Amino acid sequence: MTNKFTILGSGSSLGVPRIDGDFGKCNPNDQKNHRTRCCAHLKFNEISILIDTSPDLRSQLLRNKIKDVDCVLYTHAHADQTHGINDLRAFYIKYRKRLNVYADRLTKKHLMSSFGYCFKNKPGYPAILKMNLLKKKIYFKSKKKNLIIEPIIAQHGYIEAASYLINKKIYYGSDVSKIYDKDIKKLHKLDFFIIDCLRYEYHPSHYNLEEVLSLIKIIKPKKTILTNLHSSVDYTKLKKILPKNVIPAYDGMKILFN
Repeated sequence: MTNKFTILGSGSSLGVPRIDGDFGKCNPNDQKNHRTRCCAHLKFNEISILIDTSPDLRSQLLRNKIKDVDCVLYTHAHADQTHGINDLRAFYIKYRKRLNVYADRLTKKHLMSSFGYCFKNKPGYPAILKMNLLKKKIYFKSKKKNLIIEPIIAQHGYIEAASYLINKKIYYGSDVSKIYDKDIKKLHKLDFFIIDCLRYEYHPSHYNLEEVLSLIKIIKPKKTILTNLHSSVDYTKLKKILPKNVIPAYDGMKILFN
């Protein structure tokens, strides 16, 4: 069985187009410029894992024909990564058991405060989720090779956000403005480096293109994929100026690995 990592959403916090129909500098006729909010899915043998629950989660799972989810890993508490949480009810109805979610302490506090009904039983409305604090490494037992996911806490502007290193082959950091030096060595010569690249200009909470290209020279991954793309970044125009081993993400992009 081939393992698969799917970029469900590749857009920044307002998506492309925005709710008012504005495409910014993106060509609306290019389907790869139609971006929902950042979210990802990992299928590893029989294990099905979501990273974040974007506000577009329902349409993302339907479009990619993902019908089963075993757990959710959260990166941080911002609305564009969490506000699809209610749609996880479908999996409680399907399995009749609470779905495990993993989050750091601040994200846990926010989720249990804002979406308490998901975690605590109320008359007529059973809890659908079970909260787990992130560990140094999260182990998943598979019928074949086991899966190890290591949360890597990175800077995201004025807060920190989790990014994830998957079996030391794939790194996913959708909301990152700085990977700390102590973690850089863990990322050397990855198969796939999936990284936040909001726009061309500087932004205090996200990497821009210049910063990412400098980071790639240090890490030297086999392939880099740029995600969390703003409406000022057109897919085709960006792709033309990138090195051969660096490509923009698009919704539904699938990465196959062993």
